[in-house]
Amino acid sequence: MFVDRLHGFVFLGMVALSMCLSCSPSPPREIKEAVRGVWLTNVASDALRSKEKIEETVALLDSLNFNTIFVVTWNRGYSLYKSEVMKNLTGYEIDPVYGDRDPLQEVIEAAHRRNIKVFAWFEFGFASSYDEADGGMLLRTKPAWVSLDASGSITAKNKFQWMNGFHPEVQDFILSLVGEVVKNYEVDGIQGDDRLPAMPVNSGYDEYTVGLYQQEHNGQSPPSNEADPDWVDWRAQKLNAFMGRLYHQVKKWDPNCIVSMSPSIYPWSKENYLQDWPTWVEEGYVDLLCPQLYRYDLEAYTLLLDEILTKQLAQENHGIFYPGVLLQVDDYNPSHELLTRKLEENRAAGIHGEVFFFFEGVKKFKDLFKDHYDHKAPFPTF
Repeated sequence: MFVDRLHGFVFLGMVALSMCLSCSPSPPREIKEAVRGVWLTNVASDALRSKEKIEETVALLDSLNFNTIFVVTWNRGYSLYKSEVMKNLTGYEIDPVYGDRDPLQEVIEAAHRRNIKVFAWFEFGFASSYDEADGGMLLRTKPAWVSLDASGSITAKNKFQWMNGFHPEVQDFILSLVGEVVKNYEVDGIQGDDRLPAMPVNSGYDEYTVGLYQQEHNGQSPPSNEADPDWVDWRAQKLNAFMGRLYHQVKKWDPNCIVSMSPSIYPWSKENYLQDWPTWVEEGYVDLLCPQLYRYDLEAYTLLLDEILTKQLAQENHGIFYPGVLLQVDDYNPSHELLTRKLEENRAAGIHGEVFFFFEGVKKFKDLFKDHYDHKAPFPTF
């Protein structure tokens, strides 16, 4: 009988231990650092139209655990912040649509209250205007800044008209815009994209750039073939030098300001816009890299992801890479399945975040983001 009672106690003890183990909390999930960002635009969106809209926008992003906003700061020849540089140059301190408001400051205040980083996105870069044959207000004000193609016309590509990004005055102008933002606003970073630093491949035939080329080539003029490889390389190297100058100048203004770039995919970026961004990374000119992996099917997206990770970025630079993912453009949105699969491919590649173009698409995938961004990831240290 004693043995039976002993066996009973042992059995009860094992049951109790089993219940205790089953009730014990599971190990805490490791929370990875990540950039979970979105581009905030003033085109095809009313997110910046009022302070109330900005508060509503930032609150939604916070509820979905985004931690980074890339807010448009410069486009169509206007600043979206109060700019002394633009006021002195054109008489317009800010895009007139905003009156006395300062959208950049309003976004910073709303986002920082929620521990969300804000990057000033200089969207138009060296482009002066969109769909204005004369280059818009900037080139009417500064005609010597114009970029020309081989026919002598204003450099235009995809309805954008361009300043001459090889000209020192134009470069200084862009640096002055970046500088006043970095020095006057509590931005966490700045960002250029496929127009900064960039120039269309049909550019470089203006008097200044031709003269510079001739100085470095014993009086020889540039090739008439805009895609000539040596001519492409020469111009790309000039933009590489500007990228280095931009990076080091930003760090002088604010060592903690993150320099982010969102170029087109390589080598298309170099062949079409003279953007040799793998060199920028190799030279240490970029803290955060968000190439535009804007593809409409999973196979194409995955191929680009693999190309970047295995051929274009050294292993030690993988930590700065967060893909740009297309969420909405015109009437297009990806399917729920396609977007989910892209995020899964990023995670499988060891990438725990991404940046989405653009905010309006977020509204259409709130449930997806609640599933995939179910915690607030800490922003990485760059």
